[in-house]
Amino acid sequence: MRRPSPGRAAPWPGRMSLRSRLLVLCLALVAVGLLGTGLLVTTALHGYLQDRVDDRLALTGGVAARLSPPTGTGTPLGVRALNVLGDTTVTYVDDAGATRSTFDTGTALPGGGPDLPRLDRPAVLAHEDRPFTVPARDGGHDWRVLALARPAEVFPPDRPGSRGSIVVATSLTEVDRTTTEVRNLSLTAGSALLALLGAAGWFAVRSGLRPLTRIEETATAITAGDYSHRIPEPAAPHTEVGRLTTCLNRMLDRIDTAFRARTEAEARTRRFFADAGHELRTPLVGIKGYTDLYRMGATPTREDVDRTMTRIAEESERLTRLVEQMLLLARLDEDTAGGDTSGGAAAGAPATGEPVPALDPAPMDLRTLAADALRDVRALDSTRPVTLTGPGGGPPATAPAHADEARLRQVVTNLIGNAVTHTPSDTPLRIGVGTAGSHAVLEVADRGPGLTDAERARVFDRFYRADASRTRATGGSGLGLAIAHALVTAHGGRLTVDAAPGRGCTFRILLPLPGPPPDGAAEGAG
Repeated sequence: MRRPSPGRAAPWPGRMSLRSRLLVLCLALVAVGLLGTGLLVTTALHGYLQDRVDDRLALTGGVAARLSPPTGTGTPLGVRALNVLGDTTVTYVDDAGATRSTFDTGTALPGGGPDLPRLDRPAVLAHEDRPFTVPARDGGHDWRVLALARPAEVFPPDRPGSRGSIVVATSLTEVDRTTTEVRNLSLTAGSALLALLGAAGWFAVRSGLRPLTRIEETATAITAGDYSHRIPEPAAPHTEVGRLTTCLNRMLDRIDTAFRARTEAEARTRRFFADAGHELRTPLVGIKGYTDLYRMGATPTREDVDRTMTRIAEESERLTRLVEQMLLLARLDEDTAGGDTSGGAAAGAPATGEPVPALDPAPMDLRTLAADALRDVRALDSTRPVTLTGPGGGPPATAPAHADEARLRQVVTNLIGNAVTHTPSDTPLRIGVGTAGSHAVLEVADRGPGLTDAERARVFDRFYRADASRTRATGGSGLGLAIAHALVTAHGGRLTVDAAPGRGCTFRILLPLPGPPPDGAAEGAG
């Protein structure tokens, strides 16, 4: 199929709107229906009226055929009585077809009368008493004609002039006039009805296509960048348009969510690279500075060289820790994106060539981590008050979990170090362990300065430090809580924080309780 070239205009149906095409199609179908109905009605009416004329011709001809041809110029009484129904002529012809006498109504015949053919006896017998149509002498309309052979049993052949035929003709003027009036009335009424239906159809189609107009408006708004725009729900959601609207709105929700997620991911990526570059630059600048001092001869003595090498080693270790933390987060992100939260290795490895850090889950009790955390706090600050309780207070309880103990120990150590570092030395700490609902719980709570709502919302963001005035020596790189959150999420759990200004912070690890062990496993575990 040939397509129109870009420089050529499309065919006229293609330039019409859908509303106009539907209206034109409907009106065309209605017009064809009205025209066909009018044609059928006028044809049937014409046939019915012509049958009535044929019946009258048969009656007139049957009576006239039994009358003797009158003599003189007067019209027989019997023939005159048969002409009261309209323009009718009665003609007597002999067997050779010659006219012997003609009688009519006495008024001017339409069209000058019928233009009769030669009707000898064989021609009359050939018509077999069936009416036929002939034109008028002057044209313009038709006549209906019936030719009958005069019966020999009524007029014996031995009587002179008794043989021959009779021809009865009636004008079809009234039939044609009635048919024409009905046809004109049908055309007039059909045209008026078509115009009325066209006006009503325009509003009906416009109302019916209003949902499509709304879809068009929504698509235009989305094209302009307003991804929050939605199609108004119709009153009948079970219809085709209603189902289409529902599907399109769901699709738009997903597109909007995807665009928002992409925008947020791009913003996080830009922020991550900016923060990572800033964090990496600090130790690199320190290393470069000390190496420049050494090259410039600013370290003349052995003690100066050793001090410089020590500082370079410290900055290198700091840089190594920072890179390892960033790689760990990247691998955890890849593991989460791959949908592997069971602790198994991811299907692919990072671009560094190092394996994704696989979790090694095993049955354990979080009380072990809580007891070790208690000892860690006393080792870090022997003067700080610290207690071991259950979740929210009360006695500590068992907290079984199926997890990687080494990774969770890293999380707890990070939380303890974060609490000790960012609270005054006399601030009490509480370590809670136990169960809550269907979760094993381990929490680290302090009564320090707490966090604002804005700080709490970003506390697990990478490279985020609640107090910007803290140095990296006291405030860290801002990756510790992000790593802790990622590790707990990798276990299928949650790491939450409850905090308020002046009321301290409570970091809570929630891990799903292990399911019932398989048959025979309980005895082995005991």
